[in-house]
Amino acid sequence: MKETVQNNIIETFKKWNETVSSFTQEELNTIPYKNSWTAAQVIQHIILACSGYPELFAGNTQKTIRKYDAHVPELERIFLDFNTKMDSPAFLKPEAKEYSKNSLTIQILTIESDLLKASETYDLTLTCLDFQIPGFENFTIFEWINFGLIHTQRHTNQLNNIFKYLNKL
Repeated sequence: MKETVQNNIIETFKKWNETVSSFTQEELNTIPYKNSWTAAQVIQHIILACSGYPELFAGNTQKTIRKYDAHVPELERIFLDFNTKMDSPAFLKPEAKEYSKNSLTIQILTIESDLLKASETYDLTLTCLDFQIPGFENFTIFEWINFGLIHTQRHTNQLNNIFKYLNKL
């Protein structure tokens, strides 16, 4: 299980980083169309959403009394439906400002490293008790890592669309 999770982390962030690297600093901070975030804001949103996992995993946990990956198919169904527009909770909304590509990239690399380290260190079947996504019961560490990856995959698609729009591809 751990090796599969680690491969998914590496593959998800490889695609993410390839997409991010295709943007120039200027394109990253350009609003592509009305009511859209900039690519930099999308990246900052993922940073906000995926930061704090090491602290969450090191917090209060308990042995899981259900299938450790029960919520992954539902997360995939919800987040990988690219036709559904979602509204981010306020605490995950990125500030409208000029972002540095290098700074964002370093933060994303830290998140990838944190997820890889967590997938190696923790019992992925434990349930985390310190935070819960509204509408779901508490996630296992395995589900939290997958939530981060699925969420990142959703926004990789969004970044690709922004890039195509900005470059009229």
